[in-house]
Amino acid sequence: MTLAAASVDTGDTAWLLAATALVLLMTPGLALFYGGMVRTKSVLNMLMMSFVSIALVTVVWLAAGYSLAFGDDIGGGLIGSLEHAGMAGLGPDSVHGTVPTLLFATFQLTFAIITAALISGAVADRVKFGAWLVFVPVWALLVYVPVAHWVWGPGGWILDGLGALDFAGGLPVEITSGASGLALALVVGPRLGFKKDAMRPHNLPMVMLGAGLLWFGWFGFNAGSALGANGLAAAAFLNTLAAGCTGLLGWLFVEQRRDGHPTTLGAASGAVAGLVAITPSCGSVSLLGALVVGLAAGTVCSYAVSWKFKLDYDDSLDVVGVHLVGGVIGTLLIGVFAVESMTGGPEGLLHGGGLAQLGKQLVAVVAVGAYAFLVTYGLGKLIDKAFGFRASEDQEHTGLDLTVHAETAYDHGVLGHGAQVGASSVLSGPSAQKVESQA
Repeated sequence: MTLAAASVDTGDTAWLLAATALVLLMTPGLALFYGGMVRTKSVLNMLMMSFVSIALVTVVWLAAGYSLAFGDDIGGGLIGSLEHAGMAGLGPDSVHGTVPTLLFATFQLTFAIITAALISGAVADRVKFGAWLVFVPVWALLVYVPVAHWVWGPGGWILDGLGALDFAGGLPVEITSGASGLALALVVGPRLGFKKDAMRPHNLPMVMLGAGLLWFGWFGFNAGSALGANGLAAAAFLNTLAAGCTGLLGWLFVEQRRDGHPTTLGAASGAVAGLVAITPSCGSVSLLGALVVGLAAGTVCSYAVSWKFKLDYDDSLDVVGVHLVGGVIGTLLIGVFAVESMTGGPEGLLHGGGLAQLGKQLVAVVAVGAYAFLVTYGLGKLIDKAFGFRASEDQEHTGLDLTVHAETAYDHGVLGHGAQVGASSVLSGPSAQKVESQA
């Protein structure tokens, strides 16, 4: 993607302005989605991990991230230049295609923000907030930015070199966040009581509201990636709706057959799984393909979320089971269902394209997943060794809301029931003194 000497199209610009706002709204939506899924004692901490990601990633993106991701390639398809560090040379008159470059940069920023925030779900309830503040900006520069250049940047090796397709972020967003979430979960270890204590969502209406906001914002995420108010945006919009619906239905079908009960958490999770899978493929598959992609994701991901109990890794809020697995499904199925009328060239296996495109998609999935996992694992270990990533047992047992933020989400104690309590009656020792001093 390079700067073009062209005039701004007001229709395209208006649509991308709206799409950018929609994608930014996804991060508060994610905060509610995750916040409802944790126990009452760490709700605010969960919300804060998403909200602070907005600030941290924005600063990093404006300072160097955008330039490294979308600047002219200087590393054999691996990284861009620092020509636009600090947004240098990008004024109101700079144009990217048919939209202002500053708008394009902001739109891409919102992708980077939610990708970092997604990782928090894998380590909910048990990490130091200070460690998270260090992790997010460094991770964004070391993991998200290079992968974004590979997939969308000028001369990136995945798109321009390999020829793999990813319309709206299956590789940079879904697979990267899922693989990184797995790595970080392994670094910090399982929650206290994992596989022993009940760790049910404390507020399912909040989960459903968060899922609804995510779905709403996803239209900007996917249809906005057309970068214009055109037919491709309309097709991506409809494919996004369709896949979310079949993802929801697929998950509920599995729940009904396996457990005998379709649940609200299953409906929310299934919709998100379908939306995750259609993210890379919404601009490559037909409507029928989108329906199948969503159904496949909803069905497979409903089983994948239980892998953590068998493989003994604590992915608290199923970032691996939904985002990594769903992202892999959606990215690979491009090689099966891609149609020329959407891609402008490459076709999938079922449309006469043979195995070539599927092979390219597989290479991209493995490369991005391995890179994100290895770099995140190394970064997590480094931070853990430097000053510790894991919260103390006292903090985790009492809850991060009180021990870190000196607040509670509800009036009736950290467990959400019983008589109203003050911080000093819930905490003891150093933790109580700390909270009292902050009150």
